[in-house]
Amino acid sequence: MPEERIRRVLEAAGIPARHLERCRPLTGGTYNTVEELLLTDGTRYVLKTPPPPDAPGLSHERELLLSEAEFYRAAATADVPAPHVVSAPTGRHLLMTACPGDMWDDRFTADEQATLRAELGTLVARLHEVTGPGFGYPSGALGPLAADWRTAFTAMYAAVLDDARRYGAWLPRPPDGIARTAAAAYPVLDEVTVPRLVHFDLWRGNILVERPAGRGDPRIGGLIDGERMFWGDPLADFVSLALLDDIEKDRDFLAGYQEGGGRAEFTAPARRRLALYRSYLYLIMLTETVPRAMGAEHDAWLRDTVAPELVAALDELTR
Repeated sequence: MPEERIRRVLEAAGIPARHLERCRPLTGGTYNTVEELLLTDGTRYVLKTPPPPDAPGLSHERELLLSEAEFYRAAATADVPAPHVVSAPTGRHLLMTACPGDMWDDRFTADEQATLRAELGTLVARLHEVTGPGFGYPSGALGPLAADWRTAFTAMYAAVLDDARRYGAWLPRPPDGIARTAAAAYPVLDEVTVPRLVHFDLWRGNILVERPAGRGDPRIGGLIDGERMFWGDPLADFVSLALLDDIEKDRDFLAGYQEGGGRAEFTAPARRRLALYRSYLYLIMLTETVPRAMGAEHDAWLRDTVAPELVAALDELTR
């Protein structure tokens, strides 16, 4: 974003533009443009700008910044560390505070990793206590919120399959066959009767970890990139929390989740719902690579790593 426009955004938020010291792009995202703004007093903000309205994308990706702002406001009510919205999103930008810490990586010891996973479990349990006004994406990208989870999720699933057809995305099975497999499992969605806050993108890249004063025990500084959030089944968050793996193996996370008041009962219907949510996320990953033009190497990784996980989830639905 040109610096002059950044200054106008700051002024509109009541922040004198003369206090802007520098701005720098932040990498790691694949959709929005993200920049860090540093003020002369050391305050840091993050500014997100979406691609042009005519840019290619998936159906649910319209007005993502509205969903992201919704997530941060909801997280604040649960005392979960996350950015604070500085100015109301316009659909063309979102200005928020920056959280302390860096992207969670492998620099921590095994004991520190275990402690962080337990802390994360507690925070996610708090998120799942927040309820919404209906089911689905709050942005309205796929229509208004639904009165029941089956209606909302089936629309979400149908939308990504339509996107796959529209973009000619490579899938390990035909879209119509995938749709039939998923439809046979949809009755288990009726178990979900309360719309709860779901981040749906909680892989480690969206979890910031800080070590206060450069020493001491690390702790989670913030959950970021809440743009994929929806109101739905909290079980859906377990997919990205154990991306390409099984959340039941993550004993530290589950212990923290239960200690925080979360319920994690892996009954047969719950596992069936998890398989639906895994297949939904992997369909998104296999489809979004087309409009994103992520490159041959990424596409090969998707075919070799993600596609088998989609097949496994679909097979689980047929058993």
